Amino acid sequence: MSQPTLEPEKIVVTLERLHQRIEERFPDAGLGRVCDDLVNTARTTAKRARALGAPFVGVRLGVLALIVAGLIAQIAAARYLHLERLGDDVANLVQSTEAAVNLLILFGGAVWFLTTLEERMKRARVLAALHELRSFAHIIDMHQLTKDPTIVLAPKNKRTQHSPARDMTEFELARYLDYCAEMLSLTGKLAALYAERLRDPVVVNAVNDVESLTANLGRKIWQKIMIISQLDETRGTSARSPAT
Repeated sequence: MSQPTLEPEKIVVTLERLHQRIEERFPDAGLGRVCDDLVNTARTTAKRARALGAPFVGVRLGVLALIVAGLIAQIAAARYLHLERLGDDVANLVQSTEAAVNLLILFGGAVWFLTTLEERMKRARVLAALHELRSFAHIIDMHQLTKDPTIVLAPKNKRTQHSPARDMTEFELARYLDYCAEMLSLTGKLAALYAERLRDPVVVNAVNDVESLTANLGRKIWQKIMIISQLDETRGTSARSPAT
């Protein structure tokens, strides 16, 4: 049985449909432009995720060539020291042995650096991409920041000169907040694509941070939606109750 994985193409399709829904419902809202940018980022993320899942052949061949060259250099250095000719010359033997050991240690460090080069290159690319997704999450949160359902509960409150425009109906406000919650959820799914392709602990922790951020921001939005839902239920109960 194969392990279930996220399909980048389906995430892109879902975001494209979400963008269409936002444009149809709120054609003049800035949220639609943000979603359009997120769609383009999703397409790029799908390509990046596929590329990260494949080996960097050029890097691996270069690393292999450098390791072979290093081995040849180690053999040449060992022959140059001529340890077998030192015989009872303890002082020279100790110095030559110390030099050989230092060369081996340096070579071992170089091998470790080269063999982890591909992983570190992928990690750097993923962390930069996750930073972009994190920025999207904060931008989406900014768009829903002024969408306050308590204004719907008390629409007659006096506005100040610099109060944000709040001309949405209860239904429109709930839909707008729902779109924001969907965008945040899909942003977290885009981040999860990187963790599936690259099991590096640093990458996994960074992905978890993005997913936690989007989940916490989405939870705040759903609290606003629940307030609107409770308002509808209260009004429906009042309408069904007999007049006193």
